[in-house]
Amino acid sequence: MLTSIIFLPLLAALGILFIPANFKFVIRCLALLATLLTMLLAVVLFLNFETGLPGYQFVQQIAWVKSLGISYHVGVDGINVGLVLMGAIVAFAAACVSHDITTQEKEFYVLLLVMTGGILGAFASLDLFFFYFFHELALVPTFIMIGLWGRGENKNYATFQITMYLSVGALIALIGLLALYLQSGANTFDIVKLTEHVKANPLRASTQNLVFPLLMFGFGILVSLWPFHTWAPLGYGAAPTATAMLHAGVLKKFGLYGLIRIALPLMPQGAQQWLPVLAWLCLGNIVYCGWVAMRQRDLNFLIGNSSVAHVGFCFLGIASVTLIGVTGAVVVMIAHGFLAALSFALSGYLRQQAGTLEIKEFGGLLQKLPFIGAVMVMAMMAGCGLPGFANFAGEILVLFGAWKATTFQSAQWFVVAAAWGGLIIGAIYMLRAVRNILHGPISEKWAALQDVSNGWRRLPFALLLVSLVLFGVWPRLLTAKIEPSVKPIVKMATPVQSPATKSVASVVGE
Repeated sequence: MLTSIIFLPLLAALGILFIPANFKFVIRCLALLATLLTMLLAVVLFLNFETGLPGYQFVQQIAWVKSLGISYHVGVDGINVGLVLMGAIVAFAAACVSHDITTQEKEFYVLLLVMTGGILGAFASLDLFFFYFFHELALVPTFIMIGLWGRGENKNYATFQITMYLSVGALIALIGLLALYLQSGANTFDIVKLTEHVKANPLRASTQNLVFPLLMFGFGILVSLWPFHTWAPLGYGAAPTATAMLHAGVLKKFGLYGLIRIALPLMPQGAQQWLPVLAWLCLGNIVYCGWVAMRQRDLNFLIGNSSVAHVGFCFLGIASVTLIGVTGAVVVMIAHGFLAALSFALSGYLRQQAGTLEIKEFGGLLQKLPFIGAVMVMAMMAGCGLPGFANFAGEILVLFGAWKATTFQSAQWFVVAAAWGGLIIGAIYMLRAVRNILHGPISEKWAALQDVSNGWRRLPFALLLVSLVLFGVWPRLLTAKIEPSVKPIVKMATPVQSPATKSVASVVGE
């Protein structure tokens, strides 16, 4: 099933290559069908995932280069099964909103499907080689799509920025992964075998202290860790709607996933040495980028900086190395994927209708766009961390985890700063955007604006919003799956029994 989920979009992309470019309707229908089937398979995968079982499920492994220990190895546990589901849903929603692309449509949908297959392959891979390969397969279309279908006067500069930063981040991460492979002595790229080998034969502390920061900063740049974050608002502001949805919502979680899956369990001493640095830097994401978002006058830049701020909670949860904190980080990754995709889908619709995203140009749009306006209000509330949305569930778990952290001193101070940055600053710029865009008198120049009246066009917005609410009111759908898989990782990263290994239920109870 996992192989079908990964390769269905890639096969559809290959099929589109043989369709004449003037068959635009057929091309779009094939892309929609492929992403729809991928999403349905991911839903079946998620529902059939058996909670509480140790190890990976839906595993498939095919040897490729035996001498180097490289194999096509895919599988899911509680950590990545939700990410695969989220990625498939966002991909379908992104294909649905891509009707605004009117030039070189064939090439656009090919790149969109390749990006989708790469994203899902990266999250499902249990082999370091394919883990990195699938990420690069998804990353390269991002650069091309911004360069060809990007918007705004700074499109070329944004393309240069995102290409430079993400290429450097990917290169640093690659060096770290190769160093890990060479220094481990396991002679395998298989993550499962590598983890077992390192558990029995730990890496030297000096090696861990050198390799861990390579992965931390390499993956961190890919996730927009402060102060290496400036590419994100620029890139998302210039990107086509579907590209921003997929990259900000899904692909950006690759670095966070890599830290949890690889860096924490394999290099615990390096983690203890460097995670305090990560904790300090993540406050730059939460607080500083929140301040920057408050100053934005363009909706896409506001959403872009808000996206960077929200991933700070993921970094804080990882830095806590507590069961509840890392579990919360995974929940935030999934919740933010839905929220970022929904936010950029909304801004893309406004840009298509109004031709601008300057906040000062709007006002009173709720009168003309009741559906879009209502969804935007709920998306902004989710961005504020309002209870009832998945973001709240994840962020509150991260704060509980950080409060119990032993990896950095003054843990309570970090929690207070993060809560202040996430709740107070976030509420200011989100609520102000709602007021300035949707409320007040409406200008006559927006008299021709049209709301989404077609049920098919409403589907992607509704799908993303329902996902946010579903996992918000029923977070156990995620946490019950995530916690058993996070526990051995936290145990490896914190060999001494401590509050870090307490369950989510017990810490919340306290």
